[in-house]
Amino acid sequence: MTPLLSVAEARHRLLGAFTPVDAERIPLTHAVGRVLAEPVVSELDLPLFANSSMDGFAVRSADVASANPDIPVELRVIGDIPAGQVSQDKVGPGEAVRIMTGAPLPRGADAVVPVESTDQYRDEMITEAGCPSHVRIYRSVGSGDYVRPKGQDVSQGEVVLPSKNRLRPQDVGFLAMLGVSQVPVYRRPRVGLLSTGDELLPVEEPLEPGKIHDANAYTLSALVERDGGEAIKLGIAPDREEAVREILDRSVASGADLILSSAGVSVGAFDFVRMVVEQRGELNFWRVNMRPGKPLTFGTYQSIPIVGLPGNPVSAFVGYEVFVRPALIKLSGLPDQPRPSIKVKLLEPVNSDGRESYLRAFVKSEDGHWFARLTGHQGSGNLRSLVQANALLIIPAGVKSLPAEAEIDAWPLGNWMEIEG
Repeated sequence: MTPLLSVAEARHRLLGAFTPVDAERIPLTHAVGRVLAEPVVSELDLPLFANSSMDGFAVRSADVASANPDIPVELRVIGDIPAGQVSQDKVGPGEAVRIMTGAPLPRGADAVVPVESTDQYRDEMITEAGCPSHVRIYRSVGSGDYVRPKGQDVSQGEVVLPSKNRLRPQDVGFLAMLGVSQVPVYRRPRVGLLSTGDELLPVEEPLEPGKIHDANAYTLSALVERDGGEAIKLGIAPDREEAVREILDRSVASGADLILSSAGVSVGAFDFVRMVVEQRGELNFWRVNMRPGKPLTFGTYQSIPIVGLPGNPVSAFVGYEVFVRPALIKLSGLPDQPRPSIKVKLLEPVNSDGRESYLRAFVKSEDGHWFARLTGHQGSGNLRSLVQANALLIIPAGVKSLPAEAEIDAWPLGNWMEIEG
């Protein structure tokens, strides 16, 4: 029998078959979570104009150089500038203009005195009375103080967001500030999802003797959507060669960038996915030196990459996290990079069978260290233990046992902030 392929070699082979999908332009309102296909170059300076960073009075700094609480400087107020308006006034010697935060700095002024440093400050807010005729300044300011100069944040022609980055909410807000209404992004990769097995029923149908609900379709669909893909749900293929072929053909016709199946890739008499793939495509590898998830298949079907995951729910989940997630990330236009991990200490001895193992665990923080315990038995059908887990412990190939207090790598599942002490 062909030796089992290492996880690293299988991952290398699989990722080599994927390239980013095409780009499209979408409205900014739909851009969060999408991956930029082109760098964004600013067509504007930000700020667009020199403006006040405080409510106060625009002045010539030289006029208030001697100002202090004991000997204030009195200036004549010649105007008022609310935010959103441009003043036609020019500040001359001995003059000031009342100004609100964000309003353009008037001609002649080179600084702003905060209202807190004037006689117009009352009850922690600027008075709502009409603009005063004069203002007393109790504090000196230097040229440029409390002024946001034009182009301080962004210069016109500057690359402000590089390509191949997933857009966050703050990025979307920044693009809005720049006046970008359409964003060039990689389209969402389309993943054709199918389950195989006569024992499977859709979740909305009542159970029958010998039948189970198809959990993998929901788990894998949720994972694909989480990672930025579009899940094309193709349903359940019965354990018949022609049925498997028909649903795979429908996946190709749907425009899938990747076909993802669960079950039908092992050595059972009714496991047909691998056989059909070999008839109308090419098998790159089958069986990986990992636990759970050894009977994992990768190849192409009618030139479309296909990953055949095992049918057991935990095996399918782990196979997705180890192989499909990085493939989907690459399809989405993001660069390949190691998955973030943390070092954890075992709270109990752990056994393995020598394959690279991914064990369900609960990780918590105590006194600046991470500690891990298993979440029940590690059978590949025990989905509840995965629900109870917040991390996967990674036991290297060749290791069959580890004592308590041993330190190993762990992949957090979900948000790291969810791992609490």
